[in-house]
Amino acid sequence: QVQLVESGGGLVQPGGSLKLSCAASGLTFSLYVMNWYRQAPGRERELIAQINSVADSRSYADSVKGRFTISRDNAKNMLYLQMNSLKPEDTAVYYCNVDNYNYWGQGTQVTVSS
Repeated sequence: QVQLVESGGGLVQPGGSLKLSCAASGLTFSLYVMNWYRQAPGRERELIAQINSVADSRSYADSVKGRFTISRDNAKNMLYLQMNSLKPEDTAVYYCNVDNYNYWGQGTQVTVSS
């Protein structure tokens, strides 16, 4: 059974930083492309970052490019999202996802507010 558990969210001031983590189990993590999505209130879930299985290719949504960095540790079955220069519009629930599979964690809330 695939499980994804996100952590690291919280309340941060504009301009601040957070690092999200996603612990994966029940799959051979190193074989899969992984994604970070987010969903803000009243909006659709959006893909914001993707990393390939060996971490030599990454892509980002324009809204986070240059501020967020996706990474992974295949030895630990962990996915990360370093978020810098946070803005109020980054407020959302953040989810990790196995690309092309309907596997989702419970999400972690990120709130950017002064």
